[in-house]
Amino acid sequence: MRFRAPAAAVALVAVAFALVSAQVRDGVETFDAAWTTIRDSHFDRTMNGLDWDAVRTELRPRAAAATSTGELRAVIRDMLHRLGLSHFALIPSSADAPGAAGDLSADPGFDVRLVNDDLLVTRVNQNVPDVRTGWRVVQIGETAVADLIHVLPGRRHGPADGAPTTGPGHGAEELAGARGAAVGDSDRLVNVEAWRIAQTRLRGPAGSKVDVKFEDGSGTLVTRALERRPDEGQAVTVGNLPTMFVRVETAKKRTPAGATVGVIGFNVWMAAVDAEFQKAVDQLRQADGIVIDLRGNPGGLAAMLMGISGHFVGERKTLGVMKTRDSELRFVANPRLVSATGERVAPFAGPLAILVDAMSGSASECFTGGMQSIGRARVFGQPSMGQALPALFDRLPNGDVLIHAYGDFVTSDGTRLEGRGVIPDEIQPIDRKELLAGHDRPLEAALAWIDRANAARAPQHP
Repeated sequence: MRFRAPAAAVALVAVAFALVSAQVRDGVETFDAAWTTIRDSHFDRTMNGLDWDAVRTELRPRAAAATSTGELRAVIRDMLHRLGLSHFALIPSSADAPGAAGDLSADPGFDVRLVNDDLLVTRVNQNVPDVRTGWRVVQIGETAVADLIHVLPGRRHGPADGAPTTGPGHGAEELAGARGAAVGDSDRLVNVEAWRIAQTRLRGPAGSKVDVKFEDGSGTLVTRALERRPDEGQAVTVGNLPTMFVRVETAKKRTPAGATVGVIGFNVWMAAVDAEFQKAVDQLRQADGIVIDLRGNPGGLAAMLMGISGHFVGERKTLGVMKTRDSELRFVANPRLVSATGERVAPFAGPLAILVDAMSGSASECFTGGMQSIGRARVFGQPSMGQALPALFDRLPNGDVLIHAYGDFVTSDGTRLEGRGVIPDEIQPIDRKELLAGHDRPLEAALAWIDRANAARAPQHP
């Protein structure tokens, strides 16, 4: 069973929330199906110089000898890791989820990023008044954060003295998976893995609570019992992947010079975004600039790039090219000349800024990199995830789903984003002191640039 989803979003969320079973079935057949599927669909017939037949010869006996589904999955994941590319992953069968223990549909209302060895709160929902941006997450439930991140390469700290190394429902297999996923990866991908591990502990069934210990701005330890609430937004599903909730948020901000700028943010590239995004652009046509906030947006349906970009491009322009083993698909910005109400309009021509971070992936990267490559947007924030490949999803004989890339993507100026990511024009590192003070450094830098861009565009009088 196969379906297309050229996105990182569905892959990242599904892999993050999948659980491992302890019962093996169809072991060799499953391994062979995964190996063959990749051989027949990989966009590079040479497998980037990897001897794919030799990989099969080495690993197939291990698959045959696997005594549990967990062991089998470890062998297949070893095979996928050797490709050295994003969008090659395994999603355990939903039939293996042990009831409520696998329910990760709700979160406590804040997001985190790993900064050096600190897991910092970077965003807080309005309905969570007792948590602040910039707070350091010290413990989630019974597990110290230091115990979660020390297994990642490059982390300096080991387990906290006297703290448990694992919490309920999370054991050595999770930590071993973290090591395997992160070995050889860049700091950005280590940060992604840290985020994934944190999310599997922060999230849980709606209505349940999680105890989180923080260090506030003064160095004081505070504990909050936070209720997990269901994700807000429009529910969407793709194939056999978990339900996602699409959110489009719009706000108006003032620049240092007093200009009005619209900020549009959305969390995943799905078709439901298009109509809401168009309404937001219609409301902001008279703004002095627009900022698109793609921080934390791991991707989605890549075809949407052509429509979203058309709100800001007055003529057809190629943003990039997706290359498969047999063909090429050009992603072309198509000017949007009609408003949501059917009126004739011109695409927004004012300054456009895009915000990204280490959790911006796939379609977010292709869009941002494409707009950057044609000179239509200036990018602010941190380098993006570097996982920009389109993927297919195939059901394996044991019920697991194999995610595998079938194409590569380069921007219009020839930049390959896989492994590199989008490099912002103005890199703005996450700074704890600024977070504690309530500042949003990348957004503030974008607002200041919009003032400069408008000043440069203004008529010069003698």
